[in-house]
Amino acid sequence: MSYPVERLTLANGLRVVLAPDRSAPVVAVALTYDVGIRSEPEGRTGFAHLFEHLMFQGSENLEKLEHFRHVQASGGVFNGSTHLDYTDYYELMPSAALERALFLEADRMRGPRLTEENLTNQISVVKEEIRVNVLNRPYGGFPWLKLPPVLFDTFANAHDGYGAFVDLESATVADAAEFFDRYYAPSNAVLAVAGDFDVAHGAVLVERHFGAIVGRETPVRPDFDEPDLTSERRQSYADPHAPMPALAAAWRVPDPIGSLSEYLPYVVLGEVLTDGEASRLVQRMVHDDRLATSVSAYCGLMGDPFDVRNPTAMILQVHSPPGVAADTVLSTMDSELDRLATDGLSAAELNRIQARLAAQLLREADPVLSRTLAMTVFEQQRGEAELVGKLPTMVTEVTADQVVAAAAALAPNRRAVVEVHPGGAQ
Repeated sequence: MSYPVERLTLANGLRVVLAPDRSAPVVAVALTYDVGIRSEPEGRTGFAHLFEHLMFQGSENLEKLEHFRHVQASGGVFNGSTHLDYTDYYELMPSAALERALFLEADRMRGPRLTEENLTNQISVVKEEIRVNVLNRPYGGFPWLKLPPVLFDTFANAHDGYGAFVDLESATVADAAEFFDRYYAPSNAVLAVAGDFDVAHGAVLVERHFGAIVGRETPVRPDFDEPDLTSERRQSYADPHAPMPALAAAWRVPDPIGSLSEYLPYVVLGEVLTDGEASRLVQRMVHDDRLATSVSAYCGLMGDPFDVRNPTAMILQVHSPPGVAADTVLSTMDSELDRLATDGLSAAELNRIQARLAAQLLREADPVLSRTLAMTVFEQQRGEAELVGKLPTMVTEVTADQVVAAAAALAPNRRAVVEVHPGGAQ
């Protein structure tokens, strides 16, 4: 699938992607900043996510809640999200409201309202989010918060992206202002507009609302890479809310940006192992041996295979009935990986998996909002917004030999394992 894309760069460094699509009378505006969980300084865990909340608390020309009212009055939707390597904000609006969406995003790029009241309020909101999603929820934070400190050694890669309460509570308005000045510069962002609009008019509107924002120095992105594991690492913890044991294993994979052709076989491998009732691990572990109630395999610690930078991992996640030992789960997993590495993969099995994966990628790119969000990240990380339309074909070009080699690389000495013990039991 091909999506037409035009680009421009404003004088302040803001990169812009314009992707018209007249199939529906809606337009999506997405703004992605090149800052995420890995960019947080020590002692400020959770700050990237906290700052995302602050960006909704009013801006230079808008009081608190006005952003919400403007979008909802137009019949639109909006939100934002924080990831390992970026933070995004978006609106999906009727096409006639394009200028309103651009004004709203430009106004908070110009300056959010960073006040003591807003900061205190949003610290409380984020703490409650942690209580609901992690502390008081079965398998909360599993495995995306639990695996990184076992798999990685550096603070950037290993720390808790939701944040420790003590770090959140000690955050100051000065910290927020410094974070904004450093990371929310126009040159550290990509703006994408997609949907029902005229490109020439869209370019005029972008310049009108973003062109006068003062440019600032672009922060230098560190290299977050670190050495691979050479021996297995295991850790376990008790979850008082979990009804059954669970386990997650992670292996480092090739750089998803610099080595995409070497990375894609792992994405396909994940589907071979756990996509559908006939997949290898589902058939063996769920149906035959009854070692699992569910099993899934995927790339990206937050389930985001194509919008994450190096280093990242392939995850195998298993929930088991009571009494199933972790060693039994792992040895069965190893057995199936060895069988795939030794016996190979048939053309029929590979073709079936690739067809399903390509269809899934096409479905994900079809809605204008999800396509726009993907374009901003692909443009920011790779300079290739068009990748959103190329991926379905690229996964069909992965060979059986590549998938087999990927399976062979998932050796026990390279993995990190986290076990969940249910009900507080060790």
